[in-house]
Amino acid sequence: MSDRELYCDTCEGVQPFEAPPCVDGHGVDCPELVCTGCGAAVLIATFAFRAPHLAERRHRRPAPRRHAA
Repeated sequence: MSDRELYCDTCEGVQPFEAPPCVDGHGVDCPELVCTGCGAAVLIATFAFRAPHLAERRHRRPAPRRHAA
């Protein structure tokens, strides 16, 4: 099991979190963590974003402006 210190909403403070034995094969990199103080579970999710294509932005025309009557 690996230990990490994170903020626990239930304990209202920083607590050590442990990764329980992972049945999905993640090992120590398991995204599921459990607070050692109260047992609350959290899921650490990571997202990968593609870099925007600047060339596509240059070719877009701005929306026409409306003038007040």
